[in-house]
Amino acid sequence: MVSDRAFKITGIDLSGYMVKDAPRAIAFYRDVLGLEPTSEYPGGMGAEYEFPDGSTFGLWHGGDDMPWQRGNGLLFAVDDLGAAVAAVKAAGCKIEMEYESPICFMAMTEDSEGNQLILHKRKPAQA
Repeated sequence: MVSDRAFKITGIDLSGYMVKDAPRAIAFYRDVLGLEPTSEYPGGMGAEYEFPDGSTFGLWHGGDDMPWQRGNGLLFAVDDLGAAVAAVKAAGCKIEMEYESPICFMAMTEDSEGNQLILHKRKPAQA
């Protein structure tokens, strides 16, 4: 471990996805997942969403400078996984996988752009 670094990473400020069509993606996250942007980029190029815990999620259309790449690995915490899965299915989205681990429940789907997202519910901590 290097101890003489000039800087220190202190956390993750934002996680996000590249999108092919930002207005379509914003509509998906609003209409299917119930997320309202806390800020939007000029020209309909994307949006950011801040959650009550202070974490932030973003969507961007990078234009010609940053071409779209499929993203995966984001887990969105939900208060009721069953209700979230039912709402996603009702919106016409396919649940690719449902899984239970020793510490959580998960359901995998895709957004309007083909990015993988996981609806996630932690189990109560074991004493």
